[in-house]
Amino acid sequence: MSKLYRLLTEEDTSAFCHKVSDALAKGWELYGSPAYAYDAANGIMRCAQAVTKDVPADYSPDMKLGQQ
Repeated sequence: MSKLYRLLTEEDTSAFCHKVSDALAKGWELYGSPAYAYDAANGIMRCAQAVTKDVPADYSPDMKLGQQ
């Protein structure tokens, strides 16, 4: 059994909410509070949310976390 961790990031649009909602629908759980920061290089706001998930497999760096 392993606990996996992902940090979801996206521009501050509905795409970020859809990305987080998709992860939740796949069994990932919110970890901590979301973050919100200005991306000066691109002139946009960005959001981030950490998520975790327990999986029955041993962790491997070759895992495709988005497919878990």
